Amino acid sequence: IQELLRVMRTIDDRIVHELNTTIPTASFVGKVDPGQTCKELYQSLMDAHTNREKIIKNCISQTSSVVKTLKEEREKAHDDAALLKQLRKEQTKLKLMQSELNVEEVVNDRSWKVLS
Repeated sequence: IQELLRVMRTIDDRIVHELNTTIPTASFVGKVDPGQTCKELYQSLMDAHTNREKIIKNCISQTSSVVKTLKEEREKAHDDAALLKQLRKEQTKLKLMQSELNVEEVVNDRSWKVLS
């Protein structure tokens, strides 16, 4: 999932470049509608942020369900080392996804500040 998020954050990583190529120079003012181009860039950024947030929250939801199930199973089988190992793995994955949500907030804020 981290690789997918990295690829999906490309628009945020390239926001300055996108703005520089979106706003036409004096010689291209008549050929390009900067208002429309900026509007399209804004919409692309909004879509990217929405999609990434949905993916992260979906992963958090699924992993939370798995952790809950494993905790219930663990209560029944206290001495199952494999079960404990799987539970710890899923808890770590859940924490990672929750931290990705925080990273997403920082990335989004940075992009909006550049765009403003």
